[in-house]
Amino acid sequence: MKKIFILITTLATLLLSSCQKPQFIETTADRQGLTSLTAIFTFGPYVDQELAKLIIDDDSIDRFVIPIPYYYPITSDNQTIGYMSSVRVQAELQPNYKLSPALTILDLELENEFTYTDPHGNSRKIIITGERVKSSECDVLSFTLNNPKVSGVVDKANRTIILPTKDDVSKSSATVAVSAHAEIFPDPSRARDYTKPVKFTVTAHDGTTAEYTVMTGDPEKIDMGINVDSIEKLFNFDPVSRLGMPDYTAEVAVSLASIEGKLVICLGNGETPVWIDGLTGDKGGAIKLGDAVPGSITNDEAGNMLITNVAQGGDNREAVKLYRTSSVNTVPELLYMFENPIDVPIGHKMKVFGNIDTKALVTYTAEGIAGVTSTAKVVYLMVETGEVKDIRTVDLSGVTAGWGPAPVNTATVVPASLDPVQDGWYYDYYEGNVGANDLYLLHHLNGNGKDDVIAEIGNWANNPNCLDSKSFNNSRYMTLFVVSHFPQWGIAPMLYVYDITDPSSPVLGFSNEQISWYQKGAAGIASGDVVLAPSTDGYKLYVYYYDHNAQVVGGYVGDCIKR
Repeated sequence: MKKIFILITTLATLLLSSCQKPQFIETTADRQGLTSLTAIFTFGPYVDQELAKLIIDDDSIDRFVIPIPYYYPITSDNQTIGYMSSVRVQAELQPNYKLSPALTILDLELENEFTYTDPHGNSRKIIITGERVKSSECDVLSFTLNNPKVSGVVDKANRTIILPTKDDVSKSSATVAVSAHAEIFPDPSRARDYTKPVKFTVTAHDGTTAEYTVMTGDPEKIDMGINVDSIEKLFNFDPVSRLGMPDYTAEVAVSLASIEGKLVICLGNGETPVWIDGLTGDKGGAIKLGDAVPGSITNDEAGNMLITNVAQGGDNREAVKLYRTSSVNTVPELLYMFENPIDVPIGHKMKVFGNIDTKALVTYTAEGIAGVTSTAKVVYLMVETGEVKDIRTVDLSGVTAGWGPAPVNTATVVPASLDPVQDGWYYDYYEGNVGANDLYLLHHLNGNGKDDVIAEIGNWANNPNCLDSKSFNNSRYMTLFVVSHFPQWGIAPMLYVYDITDPSSPVLGFSNEQISWYQKGAAGIASGDVVLAPSTDGYKLYVYYYDHNAQVVGGYVGDCIKR
């Protein structure tokens, strides 16, 4: 898949750099030498993963205490006391600062003594130890009335929860999720009158408190799009050790969907998809599947999940069976069945723009056949009021040489709006014939057939073939997730979210080009997915990603509340 000369060039560079004599780098007298200490598991299910990190603002002190979380993962009941006696500690040191003896595996229940020396030879004794600390988080993560069913809009910054309803809430109970190991008082499961403001106190594991006020009303929105100040990370962790997902060597075609506050993960190999909590990442269970065969999944903008099989094309063409559901606990219903209209497979890359109960496009990016042919085709269904009205095929061979088979070498093509004839398509994929220094391109094919380069994303070590597009708060968004081909070489997954309200001039609203990842041993199957999911109340937009090769699943959320 990768060019041989690229590997030779890279290895030669590494060999030459390893033969060079280390140089002394001058250091200013005011520079801080020790900037962080990281504790890493040495055994157990999370071996080689970060347990805790101490960011050091002042290295003039003599005792450094690494704050070890009381539980790991923080949402679990797994206490960390058993790991304290054997932790690998790594120091982030500026050039020419030294710790003696060298840091290795420490017992963080003890006071470990080291000599800390600056570039000028000045030395002093320091202590490195650890202390288990309880969480200070005391947030309300979600608040939902049970009768009537109303999802509250949580504003953590202002400690308010607004119930956007005019129904009778004079005697309603609520289901509430709070920070891990926190408690809420009074008990929200007991019925109370929400026609007037109700106050709740959330107490963190360490005793820190926060008071939230719940009231009815209509949260004021900004005019368009996301309030960028509201964007926050939900979670980012290893799905193999935490969830029991297949590791990077398994040939799977991952796809994602988000419904009813849950993130659903499909492996594309016929196994039943599983779900996790969309706020915390906590492990859930398997979805109800019925007769659906899960080649891939996705969600629309109104809380519906679609499930499709993979169907062969050409002389061996098969029927595509598209199912829908709005709950992981409800057996999916057949939405539509049709014969694959093209000469190559479809089904591993399916996306939805819009609401299938009003108007939507369901897009299937075609897949090349290994050793036989590439492709540049897209099949899309036009859906209105829950029914498929038309099936169309788009051929992009006039602007691209095409792409290969799923899951690694295929593309993702998504519409810029509900009218792709007018507004066009976005597409990206791994272009295997580029050189070592060439950048990969995010494309917009406009309504006139002109192929515009939107951005230069990554290089030969990245696989930028995961996209999704959705509408949110009078704007349209497109997200690109870049899978790492070589996590063992320090190549990180990358995430980009664009405002595509003007399709020809996307605006980058958010990005993370150094997502933390957990598999750093070797190259495997560089597949993954990304999905956008507007909340059904219209106030929040979630983005979730999965890199199978680098072994990481994560998510962010932003809202449109005016502050």
